[in-house]
Amino acid sequence: MTKTYQVVGIGNAIVDVLTQCDDSFLELMGIQKGIMQLVERNRGEMLYGAMLNRTQAPGGSVANTLAGLGNLGLSTGFIGRVHDDALGQFYANEMAHGGTDFVNPPVPGGELPTSRSMIFVSPDGERSMNTYLGISSELGPEDVADDVAGQAEILFLEGYLYDKPKGKQAFERASKLCRDNGGKAGIALSDPFCVDRHRDDFRRLVRELDYVIGNEHEWESLYQTDLSAALEQAASESGLVVCTRSGHDVVLVRGEEEAVVPVNRVVPVDATGAGDQFAAGFLYGFATGQSLATCGRMGCVAAAEVISHFGARPEADLKELFRKEGLI
Repeated sequence: MTKTYQVVGIGNAIVDVLTQCDDSFLELMGIQKGIMQLVERNRGEMLYGAMLNRTQAPGGSVANTLAGLGNLGLSTGFIGRVHDDALGQFYANEMAHGGTDFVNPPVPGGELPTSRSMIFVSPDGERSMNTYLGISSELGPEDVADDVAGQAEILFLEGYLYDKPKGKQAFERASKLCRDNGGKAGIALSDPFCVDRHRDDFRRLVRELDYVIGNEHEWESLYQTDLSAALEQAASESGLVVCTRSGHDVVLVRGEEEAVVPVNRVVPVDATGAGDQFAAGFLYGFATGQSLATCGRMGCVAAAEVISHFGARPEADLKELFRKEGLI
C-alpha cells in the first residue's frame, strides 16, 4: 500500500529572522556565540528591535529538512503549530509554496504569537540563535492526526520538542502511529544542551527508534564518554546511528555495517541549516533505499550547498548536484 507521505516531520514551526552582525555586537547584547538559546518574550522583542536589515524565512530544524526533501521531489508533510497572525500565515504559505503539506491550519485566538528565532550571523559564518518559542511550545498530541503520522513511510522528529511535556506526548503519539502502520521513525538529537536536559529519554529513544542522527558533541553528551565509546554503545542499541563531525568524516553504523564518508571542507558563508540539510540528503537516501555510504554522501552534498549562501534552505537543485557527484 502506498503511503500519502514519504517523509513527515514533527517539530517547532519557527520563523527565522536573520541579520548580519560583528562579534562586538554579540558581546554588547550578551548573546552566546554559535549556539541556540531560548529567550523570553521581552528579550525576544528587544533583540528583534535591534536587528538591522533583517530578512525572514520559514525555519525550525525539521521544517528546514523537509524543505530540502521537497527540493529533492519527495512528498512531505509537517506537523507544527503557528498562530493565525502575520508571521504564522507567512509560515504556512511558504511551507505550502515549497511543496510541503502544512497539515495544521494556523490557530486563531489565544495569547501566544508565532514562534521566531532571531539569528545573528557573524563574519565567520557562525550563527547565534535566540529563539522565542511562542505558540509552537503548545504543540501537543491533539495536533498529530492519524492520517498524517500513520500515513508516513518515514517520520523525522526534532529533539527540541522534548523541552515541553506536551511536545513529548505529541512525539510519542506520532512515533507510535507511524511504526504501528509499518513506517520507520527517527530523531535528530538537536544540540548537546538538549541532550543534557533529556538524557534518559533520548537513551530510551535510541533503543526504540529506527535511526538517530547527531553530531559528535551530542553523542558524547548522550553517553557521557568519548566519541568512539559513545558510538559503539549507540550502535549496539539502535537500528541506525549517524554521526556528523564538523569538517571531519561522517560515520554511519547499522548493526555490523559501517560507512565512513569523507567531507570536502567548505568555508561557510552562513552555517545556518548545515545539520538540517545533512539530514535532508541522508533521509532522501534512506527513503530511496541507498547504501549507507551513499546516504552519507548525499547528506554532505546537501549540507555543503546550504552553507555556501545566506539562509537555511537549499537554493540549487540538489538532485542535479547528486547527479554531478554520480550519486543518482
